[in-house]
Amino acid sequence: MKKITLVIVLAVCLLFMFSCKTTSSSSSSALTVVPTTAIEEAFVQIYDKYSNELILNGAQSHTVRSGDTLYRIATAYYPDGYYYPVIMLASKSVVLDPDKIAPGMVLTIPDLQRNLNSRGAREAIKGAILECADIEKSRNYPGVDKMKELANSL
Repeated sequence: MKKITLVIVLAVCLLFMFSCKTTSSSSSSALTVVPTTAIEEAFVQIYDKYSNELILNGAQSHTVRSGDTLYRIATAYYPDGYYYPVIMLASKSVVLDPDKIAPGMVLTIPDLQRNLNSRGAREAIKGAILECADIEKSRNYPGVDKMKELANSL
């Protein structure tokens, strides 16, 4: 059932992407870059749904270096690398796809504990991790079960 739902969501995203091909950065997602794939559009929908709940007070910045991955960056700041969707949400104007970060990008690293202490932010993090896990499953990402386990523990 989840596969069918994901396929339908991706198809709708693809349709939406082609119908809004001329969308500028003034769209509701406020991205400075425009999604070009169904996967990127699916991540944008996650950002639109959950990013406003994040608490960015006390956030740090991280400049991506050669060889960095969002998982490794999350591991450096958080107790678990599977929290990388938190960084994606906070860096929504920079990151469209966790597999497509590049040296020089400046990411926002929210204070995880401050966000987990807030019911709304914690629920947003949980939802974002679960929805990112569904997208990653479609790409055969090996950490999907661990992502879901982490999200369900929140």
